[in-house]
Amino acid sequence: MSFSSGPLGHTVSMQGKVGGRSWRMELGRPTRDYIAGEELRARAELGVQDDVGAMIINRPLKDALERRAYSMITDTLQTTADPRLPEEMRWLAMYDEIGWEGPPEKFWARYAVLSDQREHALAWVDDPLIDLLLAWPDPAPTPQVPFMIVLLRSKCYLRMQYLPAETSTLEHATAVYTRACENALEVFRR
Repeated sequence: MSFSSGPLGHTVSMQGKVGGRSWRMELGRPTRDYIAGEELRARAELGVQDDVGAMIINRPLKDALERRAYSMITDTLQTTADPRLPEEMRWLAMYDEIGWEGPPEKFWARYAVLSDQREHALAWVDDPLIDLLLAWPDPAPTPQVPFMIVLLRSKCYLRMQYLPAETSTLEHATAVYTRACENALEVFRR
């Protein structure tokens, strides 16, 4: 894993490898309007089956994006979709929320899992990933802090508000993200 940083107020990035595939994580200005302060975002080209689509999103963000989409659809003054809308809003419309027995109730209270197929969600979101998602170190991000991991078009993405702005948050987000990448490489390898 290596780190680099830009001028003050710009991005800080780190990179690593998972399963022989490179990933990159950046900390910088938000690219989404639902993130305040700094945004942590990661991307890896995994080379897995490109027809798999799945997302883990915290419930408050899912609810906020759904309300926003609904108000746009029902706004009689708006006749076209706003091109600045985040892609995440389309994913919420494309994917069904998937639930299953096993994960603790506190997981389902904090996160939603959406996927194109139930089997994809069950294969990708395993117990160690669930444990990581529930074990944020203190001071921990609250359930309201925007967070999502997306597996789409053979890539894995992470996007979250960097709050609390602590090294432990960054390290844990990296552990969660690399576990999600490892799972995808293991179960969706071409």
